Amino acid sequence: MLSTIYRLAAPRRFEKVLVDEPLPGDKILVRPTYLSICMADQRYFLGTRDPKVLEKKLPMALVHEGTGVIQYDPHGELTPGTPVLMVPNNPTEEDPVRAENYLRSSTFAGSSEDGFLQELVRLSPHRIVPIEHGEVSGETAAFTELVSVSMHAISRFLETAHTDRRRIGIWGDGNLGYIVSLLLTRLLPDSEIVVFGRSREKLENFTFAAATYLTDDIPAGFQLDHGFECAGGNGSADAIAQFISLVRPEGTLMLMGVSEYSQPVETRMVLEKGLRLVGSSRSGRQDFENVLALYRDHPEAVRYLSRLVNGVYDIHNVDDITNCFEMDSHPHFGKSILKMSNRD
Repeated sequence: MLSTIYRLAAPRRFEKVLVDEPLPGDKILVRPTYLSICMADQRYFLGTRDPKVLEKKLPMALVHEGTGVIQYDPHGELTPGTPVLMVPNNPTEEDPVRAENYLRSSTFAGSSEDGFLQELVRLSPHRIVPIEHGEVSGETAAFTELVSVSMHAISRFLETAHTDRRRIGIWGDGNLGYIVSLLLTRLLPDSEIVVFGRSREKLENFTFAAATYLTDDIPAGFQLDHGFECAGGNGSADAIAQFISLVRPEGTLMLMGVSEYSQPVETRMVLEKGLRLVGSSRSGRQDFENVLALYRDHPEAVRYLSRLVNGVYDIHNVDDITNCFEMDSHPHFGKSILKMSNRD
């Protein structure tokens, strides 16, 4: 079976590769329709990952956020044309205690295996979640994976944090902070959701939050009960430090922002206040299903998420992919969506 894969061969250089793959067997064939670029994709594209990591992983197809339509289901359960979400995490075993996205044996699209930037993707049934027609637009559904990551972190928070949740702070005025704070307003309607950021312009997008503050202009005596760190990069350390200073004793901080470097933490105050710092990364199939349930229960949340669509780009060839990644590499709020049109 001939199929085309668009692999990143080196930073800023994609290559079209024609591969002859075996027939799908028990795998389901999915044709990607809408894909969304993530910061992790950009770190590969721009070459900001460790050179040893790039040498080990490239060439590789990028993108782990996206939707598709069924081309062929050997099990006969999904008809051709059915819209689906593609789950990037691929567990190879089950663990009664550990979630699938934390098992070291799991692979992940666009990281330890080819991502969804392909003509056809072969997926196991557990990596496919059907969408109802008209439930959510393709452009918005494209980044449901990022929403599922937020849902996963919130699920972990609900299992870990104490029940005094009057005020919850979110550090980060980017896409992740936007999604986490939006979901919290729907899932915890009795909690006051407050967002901290460094850009007044970006904070203006958080119209659903109870309050927003610049990180250098927080009212004196301000306190909160729990927090989510969605800053990442060099902003992680400052966000963690500010949380520690503002939180009441025994609060929980969910760590979600990715950084390439170690971040300092004031452990003395973590100990004195009895704080919990909980890491959360990626997601699994159940998180995708929980997100679809939220879409159905809170259609207004889907409308808020649609505001994150920063641009939709028709993709016909390798040059289109490169141009889209170049445009997405410039600082902006929102998500760049690749509409996978007829290929060259």
